[in-house]
Amino acid sequence: MSIRLSSLRTSHVAIPIVALLLFVGGLATHPSDAVLLALGVVLALAVLEAVHHAEVVAHRVGEPLGSLVLAVAVTIIEVGMIVVLMASHPDTTAGLARDTVFSAAMIACNGIVGGALVLSTFRGRIARFNPEGIGGAVAAIAVLATLCLVLPNYTLTTKGPYFSAAQLIFAAVASLTIYVAFVSAQTIRHRDLFLEEAVAAPAAAEPADERPTRRAARISLILLAVSLVAVVGLAELTTPLIESAVNDAGLPSSVVAVSIALLVLLPEAIAALRASRRGDVQKSLNLAYGSVMASIGLTIPVIAIVALAFDYSLALGLPNAAIVLLALTVAVSTLTIVQGRAILLQGVAHLAIFGAFIVLAFNP
Repeated sequence: MSIRLSSLRTSHVAIPIVALLLFVGGLATHPSDAVLLALGVVLALAVLEAVHHAEVVAHRVGEPLGSLVLAVAVTIIEVGMIVVLMASHPDTTAGLARDTVFSAAMIACNGIVGGALVLSTFRGRIARFNPEGIGGAVAAIAVLATLCLVLPNYTLTTKGPYFSAAQLIFAAVASLTIYVAFVSAQTIRHRDLFLEEAVAAPAAAEPADERPTRRAARISLILLAVSLVAVVGLAELTTPLIESAVNDAGLPSSVVAVSIALLVLLPEAIAALRASRRGDVQKSLNLAYGSVMASIGLTIPVIAIVALAFDYSLALGLPNAAIVLLALTVAVSTLTIVQGRAILLQGVAHLAIFGAFIVLAFNP
């Protein structure tokens, strides 16, 4: 990917600014459903632009730090939307954080990973990557998901799927600690383990002149901040329309969480699939598993603080069907990663799990 200042099109600047202005204008009025629908379109465009600017910054700092920038940007959007919904409807959103985090994990670990492996193996027959760093990420995801999304069903102090205050604090601290350890491993202590050997070699390094200039990166950093504020604000305005559409269709409330996860992960999925088409499977996996680490490791602590501060009900324990899909995902991901290479069959297996998740989300 070559990103220069000259590639900063008018839309890259205009959409974040227009989205922010529409959010400010929407606060002062009571938009109709038609206007809210239009704002929803602007919201989707603002998400795409947010991740575009995150990609510019990421491309400037290089891998694997670049994947981390993308993951954190996406997680900020996710957390912002969850907090807005919880604040708007505290009595009906007890399971929203759980459902959104679980949806993000299923989309990334199965949808994005499966799609990346299928695209890569169609071209090269075998997808190759560094198993040591990715294996550590999968292990950390398994621990985070079990502690935060499974354990609440089996504690005795409070009846599941809820944690007591002390247990919730522990889960938040453990999540943040594991995420910080992951970031340290990915960017400082074991950076080479998150790079494919061919990519890590000096001869294969990307020419410096193809990187964005400092000026381009700074402009994108400012526009990224504007986009994030606009996305969270527009999410607050359009939430009633999304909820009414789900209720009118007779769909489960968890569909709202799936919609949030799909929206915020769509641009990252596009980036991962593009990288896989170029043969950079390592970057695809870094993006997928890094987004899950950020989603759980950052979302749970923030939501825990909000829940404790404002006395919101927070249901974290997953239902039985979701636990089965989570256990299957961890098992298949482990078998996929351990060899450092994968074939088409493994990509199809991940996509099958993703398909099961989508079916059960709409028809539990």
